[in-house]
Amino acid sequence: MKKGLLSIILMCIVVMAIAQDTTNIKELQQVIVTASRTQQKRSDAPIAISTISTKTIQDTKANRLDQLLNKVSGVFMVSLSNEQHEMSIRQPMTTKSLFLYLEDGIPIRTTGLYNHNALLEMNMAAAKQIEIIRGPASSLYGAEAVGGAVNIITLTPPPVNTGMVSLQANNNGYKRVDLQAGGTYGKWGLVVSGYYANRHDGPVDYSDFHKTALTFRADYKASDKTTWSNSITFIDYYSDMTGSLDSAHFAQKNYTTPYSFTYRKTTALRIRSGITQQWNDNSQTQVTAMFRDNSVKQNPSYYITNNRTNVLLANGQLNNSSFNSYLLVAQHQQQFKWLGSKVIGGISADLSPSTYIARYIQINRDGKGNYTNYQQTDSTLSNYNTGISNLASYIHYEMSPLRGLKLVAALRYDFYHFDFDNHLPASASTGAPSTKQDFTRFTPKAGFTYNYKGIGIYANYSQGYVPPQVSELFNSVKVPYLQPQTFFNYEAGGWFSLLEHKLYADWSLYLMNGTNEIISVREDDGTFQNRNAGKTRHRGVEYGITYRPSRQWMFRVSATNAKHTFTDYVEKGADVSGNEMSAAPHFISNAEVMYHPAFIKGFRIGMEWQHLGKYWMDNANTQSYSGFDLVNLRTGYTVGRCEVWVNALNLFNKYYSTFASKSAYGYSYNLGDPREWNVGMAFRMGKK
Repeated sequence: MKKGLLSIILMCIVVMAIAQDTTNIKELQQVIVTASRTQQKRSDAPIAISTISTKTIQDTKANRLDQLLNKVSGVFMVSLSNEQHEMSIRQPMTTKSLFLYLEDGIPIRTTGLYNHNALLEMNMAAAKQIEIIRGPASSLYGAEAVGGAVNIITLTPPPVNTGMVSLQANNNGYKRVDLQAGGTYGKWGLVVSGYYANRHDGPVDYSDFHKTALTFRADYKASDKTTWSNSITFIDYYSDMTGSLDSAHFAQKNYTTPYSFTYRKTTALRIRSGITQQWNDNSQTQVTAMFRDNSVKQNPSYYITNNRTNVLLANGQLNNSSFNSYLLVAQHQQQFKWLGSKVIGGISADLSPSTYIARYIQINRDGKGNYTNYQQTDSTLSNYNTGISNLASYIHYEMSPLRGLKLVAALRYDFYHFDFDNHLPASASTGAPSTKQDFTRFTPKAGFTYNYKGIGIYANYSQGYVPPQVSELFNSVKVPYLQPQTFFNYEAGGWFSLLEHKLYADWSLYLMNGTNEIISVREDDGTFQNRNAGKTRHRGVEYGITYRPSRQWMFRVSATNAKHTFTDYVEKGADVSGNEMSAAPHFISNAEVMYHPAFIKGFRIGMEWQHLGKYWMDNANTQSYSGFDLVNLRTGYTVGRCEVWVNALNLFNKYYSTFASKSAYGYSYNLGDPREWNVGMAFRMGKK
């Protein structure tokens, strides 16, 4: 914590000392929408929120979302190869359901069926801007918005006919083509965006993948006050499931894998239609309907276990988790003259029938321990349907009793109904008997902001919660009595904009206590049962500074110092209370310098440094991983309608693991990509 505050002070001194050019640069304060579900200035939101702009997206030329999100202080998205990932926002690096992923403010998946790989269901080519809330956002968005929420705001139809096509490839077998085209025709605005990517013969054996992502949007401007917006997004994704390296393979830089048939296949369809009615300058209503159709089919490497009696055999499964979802959200915003008040209220209904089927497969091994092939059997391990219903209402209120001071309060009520129908006899392996479970929750938030001549402060209290996932409730013969996991967050922070808006900095300090966390407790008969018995504490300081002395130069640093600990936790019979949580680095940082030389119009060059600090690999705190430092170099040149770029990622070819862990089965390392030379070119069409 002290190290983080000292870093802020030193950076401010250094940056202000080198300030020379007085050229007026556009203020870094941006308009955001995620903090209150409506447009507002960043300085009016009592929350830790960051924006990744269109220009940053265009200059970065990212082929994975983590290359963008990791620029934000307090955020580290872990790459598990081929756009697969896990996340860390005010939490350790984890696959747990503690983060909410939104597209234009609408969750892309339903509650209770969290998937840590959900961001691979996004269309990166359709992203216009990305907003990241750090800390609980459940008072507006509901469950899973605990560590934070990532909102990808998609492209709107352009006012004139434009288009773009780009091609890129790298030395590690990755290839990609992007397409955008759109225009306005009378009252209709149309835009289509998408990409196809694949990788073949990557650095690790059996690591191929391919993905098709396509979004079509059509907006109808019925009048100056009425807009009808429609979009369709389709994702088709396939990846070999390599699995991680064990300690021997990682130490020897041996990239072979025993798996040759495991895979993950995801398809996602989202159809959204919404009407926005601007009644007058002070009143607006929005109604949005969405249909979601998701399926994740797997032959997962993590479910393969060796046969105890025959070394040439192993066990595994083919599974399919899918859901349909019918969502309706209605919201009204009303502004009042009295103390600059504003009320935002909304209701939502989400009906999501889901299915899960897992079938047993018998796997053959060779004498070297490789899994060579498998045979399907008639044995069904799991076969159930779960009807998930979520009815919610929320209200958000703002007022400004004094100039520069804004008070904010929000409250949300959620009702969840899980209707579990098991098509197999209940057992420890097939799951619980058919049953119904209800959960209810009120989630409050309160805070304030105060701004004075480019300097602002804020503070808030908020709660976040996560209802039990379907797999946590119904994966044993007895349905456990579980309550939502609840997190209580206290934070304060601020920002300043100086030197005619050339220098901008923000920071936040937080304390978040988790209660009723679901843990696996050993029973007297030796079995394990899920219970609400865990407590955790999360503390940290997040800070970022951006300095633009002229139109040519940009300097940026973002970082977080944090500590994540167990206050009361038993992990499968072992008490780890007082220990630090595994996969929880004390320090994460990302820094960047970008140069647009005036004497070479259209040219840019930038250098980025990513640091991930040391962390424990297990909750018992017996083994640590040292972390890593990466350097990325990005260059690009635009002339006329053409653009070319060369990105050198992991410039110094650092050998590292994106995620390292230790368990009863040994050590596990997810290999980071070696140096990549990513070369691309784009051509823009239509009017500029």
